[in-house]
Amino acid sequence: MLLLVLCATLGLLLVQVLYDDFRALRELGARGFEIVRYIAITIPSFLALVLPLALLVSLMFVLGKLHRANEFTALRAAGVGIARITAPVWIVGLAMCALSWWLNTRVVPWSVEESQAWRDTLQYRKESGSTAPDRVGAVYSVGFDNPGARRMWFFNRYSPFTERAYGVSVSRLDERRRELTRIVAAEARFDVARGWIFQRGRELEFDAGTGEQVASRPFAERIEPTFREDPKLMLLIDRKASDLSLPQLARLIDYFALSGNPKGTPYAVRYFGLIADTLAPLIVLAIAIPFAVTGVRVNPAVGVSKSIGLFFLYYLLNTLGKSLATNQIVDPLTAAWVPNLGLCAVAAWLFARMR
Repeated sequence: MLLLVLCATLGLLLVQVLYDDFRALRELGARGFEIVRYIAITIPSFLALVLPLALLVSLMFVLGKLHRANEFTALRAAGVGIARITAPVWIVGLAMCALSWWLNTRVVPWSVEESQAWRDTLQYRKESGSTAPDRVGAVYSVGFDNPGARRMWFFNRYSPFTERAYGVSVSRLDERRRELTRIVAAEARFDVARGWIFQRGRELEFDAGTGEQVASRPFAERIEPTFREDPKLMLLIDRKASDLSLPQLARLIDYFALSGNPKGTPYAVRYFGLIADTLAPLIVLAIAIPFAVTGVRVNPAVGVSKSIGLFFLYYLLNTLGKSLATNQIVDPLTAAWVPNLGLCAVAAWLFARMR
């Protein structure tokens, strides 16, 4: 039953992916096999989302069937406790938590990054025939502040296709964030072993007190081995948190935490939310079992409706917590875990009331 429900929900998500992306893929020139490949890469990113819902529906079906057959009444009349009756279900719940953790930390990041890379590949292929290589898939007006190293960067554009920045400006600042020197160059590229390599540019020197230019030195090529800013991190700035994988979110959180920038809050909310969601299978079990194992005089549909209502309450609390954290009313870690702990408390109260 879990497999059937999971396939059904993934089928609905497949329709959504086709509705959202099919036209864009066709405009990028994707053909049949390429569209199938994109869908196959994208669908795994939804598994962690639909797993708790599929688990709830399948669990309520199975427990409801046992309820209607008076199996719970027979077991409890034989002296078997609730904990022993539901032990196999809890084992499955723990396995689902482990599966959810693996999905969120391994499968979903791979799916998100691979789907992005595949769309970029299609974009490059479409533009390569009619666009200069340095403008294929280019990202324009890239700004990056590195307060730890006291450097500010700006690119007119960056081409992932050539892995080069064009129209580059890098300012070195003092402890009071006054400009000391500025490197301007026509092109620049990042080499992991050698650092940043600037070409066809000039170094300008300024008086920190007055801000006046005091020197100007041209160069054909200049290597800065101490410049270790990663262009991949620069391109992540200002992207939506929902479009990023767990490792990408972690990189942005570390970057914004260094400067205390509140723009990192949505990324932290998304990051901690993905981690906290690994408890969702246990939350589902905890709110479903007390209603499904009610006495025979209660219609099973009542328990099903109540448990589904609590399940959606869980997601509403999650959404509320994320909204409060985004508006900096509570910290992201609290926003991620309070809904889970709150539903755990409700589940404990329901179990305590069971007879």
